[in-house]
Amino acid sequence: MEPFEMTIAQSLLALRKKEISARELVRSYVKRIAEVEPTIRGFTSLSPEHKVVAQAEQVDRLLVSGQPVHPLAGIPFALKDNMCTRALATTCASRMLKDYIPPYDAHVTEMLDEAGGILMGKANMDEFAMGSSTENSAFQVTRNPWDQSCVPGGSSGGSAALVAAREVAYALGSDTGGSIRQPAALCGVVGLKPTYGLVSRYGLVAFASSLDQIGPLTRSVEDCARVLEAIAGHDPRDSTSAVRERESYSKFIGREVKGYKVGVPREFFEQGIAPGVKDVVLDAIARCAGPLGIEVDDVSMPHSPYALSAYYIVATAEASSNLARYDGVQYGFRAPNSDNLLDLYHETRSQGFGQEVKRRVMLGTYALSSGYYDAYYLKALKVRTLIRRDFENAFQQYDFIITPTSPNVAFKIDEKIDDPLTMYLNDVYTTPANLAGVPAISLPCGFSDQKPVGLQVIGRPFDEGRLLQFSHALESVLEIKEKKPQF
Repeated sequence: MEPFEMTIAQSLLALRKKEISARELVRSYVKRIAEVEPTIRGFTSLSPEHKVVAQAEQVDRLLVSGQPVHPLAGIPFALKDNMCTRALATTCASRMLKDYIPPYDAHVTEMLDEAGGILMGKANMDEFAMGSSTENSAFQVTRNPWDQSCVPGGSSGGSAALVAAREVAYALGSDTGGSIRQPAALCGVVGLKPTYGLVSRYGLVAFASSLDQIGPLTRSVEDCARVLEAIAGHDPRDSTSAVRERESYSKFIGREVKGYKVGVPREFFEQGIAPGVKDVVLDAIARCAGPLGIEVDDVSMPHSPYALSAYYIVATAEASSNLARYDGVQYGFRAPNSDNLLDLYHETRSQGFGQEVKRRVMLGTYALSSGYYDAYYLKALKVRTLIRRDFENAFQQYDFIITPTSPNVAFKIDEKIDDPLTMYLNDVYTTPANLAGVPAISLPCGFSDQKPVGLQVIGRPFDEGRLLQFSHALESVLEIKEKKPQF
């Protein structure tokens, strides 16, 4: 096995046993990136090779001296390009922020740097995290490692593709309506959206502030637990950061799950789901129930069909407000040759934003405008409350909710880009968890048309430990994680 093929857990063991050095591990990933990145195109920028090798050598010195090091020390990773980094540009895959280098690091950047992680580069994404295919990037289209003619999902498509292609051991993404879980499903990796407030959003370029959450994309549930341990915790710089004791999520891995009750919402298996995806998910649930000793029942979440509509009103309204700061005055792109301030605003935003971003800003501005606020935005907030109550009611009877992650497998590049309504339907199963603020994880559960299918497990707020425990048990029965794309 090549070093870049190892999971975080395997790399950690090899480093501790001195079977491999951190320098050898990093150089293995550098070589892998050189081989497959021209095809995958998952990075928007790369850290200099001499820098990452020097960081690895520092980890080696600590290991040789016998000093305690963090479990993620020496492990190569990527950050979605909407998380601030002083060492690399943070572009949000937008012309508006091309070459923008922030004066500070995001909270998660600081945490992983303190842990000794090796930042290999920034991952491509849909512009300002608006999209489900990573085709909305201003710079390039990332390709799915399982089928290079297909999209990797979005908006964290670069992060998911890099993990699936073994260009990094793990990556961080952001999830506003499914942007970690949907690409994780399409690329056959594990993706976790934590409870809202568990991971600080400080230094995350905002899309929709009441929905955005940072989380890990990894090759296994155990790796996911290790990364979450490193980035979770209270941060006073984020006013929405939850004040909670830090947990050791990896301690939950391998524990018994017998007796857990699982609800399968019938609304998620009705209209719109591809038959192959439906069959694979239901088969996966049936395969796991007996061996794990879990109880599976149908459950109704009556307001879930309205989640997508509510999400695209709340998210676009908040995007309209958050993206108002990009005016060509303070930072970022400024249109040349403007005669007055109004022209400067108009030309800067017309040239700096892509079509999807402009579409969502206009939708959000309309929903917030006088005469329409009550009819759209206020009503969407009321629906959001009803969806949260659906989850509260379900969790009175069940420990977890299981659904498909995406209604379809990876689709062809350019297949849906000109049909925004069809593209928005990719988020139909993931948006409810964002509206309710509950944790949800996607893990690969099988294949349809030789492409990965994702299964979504939703848990109670701040119950990530048991959610990872249960997901690891499912993963051990399904035995999908060992399969990898072939180039």
